[in-house]
Amino acid sequence: MEDMTHRRTPSRTVLIVLFDDVQSLDVTGPTEVFAGAACWTGSPATYRVRTATLDGGPVRTSSGLRIVPDHALDDAPAPHTLLVPGGEGTRAPDPRLIAWLREHAPRAERVVSVCTGAFLLAAAGLLEGRRATTHWAFCAALAARFPSVQVEPDPIYVRDGNVVTSAGVTAGIDLALALVEDDLGREPALTIARNLVVFLRRPGNQTQFSAPLAVQTASRPRLRDVQHWIVENPAADLSVETLAARAGLSPRHFARAFQSETGMTPGRYVDRVRLEAARRQLEDAADGVEEVSRACGYGTPEAMRRAFVRALGTSPAEYRRRFRPLTPA
Repeated sequence: MEDMTHRRTPSRTVLIVLFDDVQSLDVTGPTEVFAGAACWTGSPATYRVRTATLDGGPVRTSSGLRIVPDHALDDAPAPHTLLVPGGEGTRAPDPRLIAWLREHAPRAERVVSVCTGAFLLAAAGLLEGRRATTHWAFCAALAARFPSVQVEPDPIYVRDGNVVTSAGVTAGIDLALALVEDDLGREPALTIARNLVVFLRRPGNQTQFSAPLAVQTASRPRLRDVQHWIVENPAADLSVETLAARAGLSPRHFARAFQSETGMTPGRYVDRVRLEAARRQLEDAADGVEEVSRACGYGTPEAMRRAFVRALGTSPAEYRRRFRPLTPA
């Protein structure tokens, strides 16, 4: 029998706060990840996942799923990790829930939010002066409502001390895998990801959405065609002059119209498209870094490395190591 002594780990209680109209996947996604740790450690107590509501009563999620909690919040065990999910119920939260978070969250080893759960943390003063993120569609609202929070709209999750906030829905799975890797190491995180048929995890600073989704689609057909052509030809000459000629406009008129209709300069859009193309090749293909850099319009590996470090905080080689899909066991 395999020696399990090296897999002995302390038990960590994960307390998930529930409320009416919570997003069900914000709850069940991380729960499945933490529960999966037992496959590696051989102990179901590696993470003790508990759920709690204000009064201990059941809640109905935004999708209609009914969840019966383990505890009332005041009776719940002291958590190592306090997880606050998102959902429609975060829009007008019960003041008692905010008060509970304000009092009890600072006692946890780490505090985590998924999606719009960040609004509850912010309302409780837990994000004061911190970097944070949420679902991309609500980042502007979070920043406007809580100006003391440094909202970062691009990353999948953001760590600031012992507080970790994540983007929408499935980003909660990415974050939970990252926490398991912090606690137990890379091997168990790989095992859990394989069992869930997901990537090990997306780096936290990977953008929440692709370049075409990050900007508006131009209303003018000629500008819209240029957008599509950029995506299909990242290695081409994508200078403003060349793109303007394709659109039949002067460079100045093109640049002004492109930004007006898409909310992004042509250069910024090209940068995002090339970065995304490079990311996909590093994830899906066996081509070397030099080949990928040429195919995606960077010209040299060093130019691509600078772009990755600037945008993602990691090198192309490290990105590939952490994000390439797992091979079958």
